[in-house]
Amino acid sequence: MKFDRVLVLGGSGFVGRHLVAELVRRGIRVTVPSRRRERAKHLILLPTVDVVDADINARGVLEHLARGQNAVINLVGILHGDFARVHVELPLATLSACRAAGVKRLLHMSALGASADAPSEYQRTKAKGEQAVLDAEDLQVTVFRPSVIFGPEDQFLNRFATMTRFMAVLAVPCPKARFQPVYVGDVARVMATALSETEAHRKRYELGGPREYTLKELVELVCAFTHRSRLVIGLPDRLSYLQAWTLEHLPGKLMTRDNYRSMQVPNTTNAEFPFGIERHALEALAPAYLTPSGPRERYPQLRWRARR
Repeated sequence: MKFDRVLVLGGSGFVGRHLVAELVRRGIRVTVPSRRRERAKHLILLPTVDVVDADINARGVLEHLARGQNAVINLVGILHGDFARVHVELPLATLSACRAAGVKRLLHMSALGASADAPSEYQRTKAKGEQAVLDAEDLQVTVFRPSVIFGPEDQFLNRFATMTRFMAVLAVPCPKARFQPVYVGDVARVMATALSETEAHRKRYELGGPREYTLKELVELVCAFTHRSRLVIGLPDRLSYLQAWTLEHLPGKLMTRDNYRSMQVPNTTNAEFPFGIERHALEALAPAYLTPSGPRERYPQLRWRARR
């Protein structure tokens, strides 16, 4: 079957904007619902994208949006908040909408480490959501479980880069937590390719980059990429938990106790990258968007390059 009309839930987010662009490059018409159309303005200029003002949690909206589509892709996820509503109820509602609209193809974004007995609610609800869609035998479902995803405008490496601007000492919680960062463009290519691959039906794909890092190593790399000499200290377990508890009660919630629990499980995989797609290394791409470029930053950068 040719997939030329696709509904992307979460299409205005970090991964979504890259996936939508990849689908457009393949000549696919994409519908992206958004409660705030302003957030999706970067997609409006793409030639085959239709950004629709819609609340996908409202009754009947998903079914309406799914009509006339060949496939639905669900990228919606959160790191804190009402996990059950987003990670379990929304996938179930998406299944119902697909059935009502006669859509057979569904791609679903889960997360590496998702498990029914995982220590964090984030991981447990991700596991419930992915199992719910895989149990739908009447649909052609594929699930993706990426490690932490990096790329321009990511909320991972960029957050550490921002911290290096204002802090001389960086206290890293769970410094031995292991990650296998995967490039957002690689994730987008895998998902777009899987859309028409019949071998991908009813499968889970774990997606990791070419190398594993501890969280402390990642922070140190960010310091190197931004050419800022900072003292990076790994916090012991009790202080890591205390830091998470403190940040959880501050505006913005930079970290929560649930995030702390997630980091108790290695976010890594031995799985081969799907469809013969070559993975990009973090060291090859991250410096391009993390390297300081402001007027005040360029002079230290030039001095660093000259080793002065």
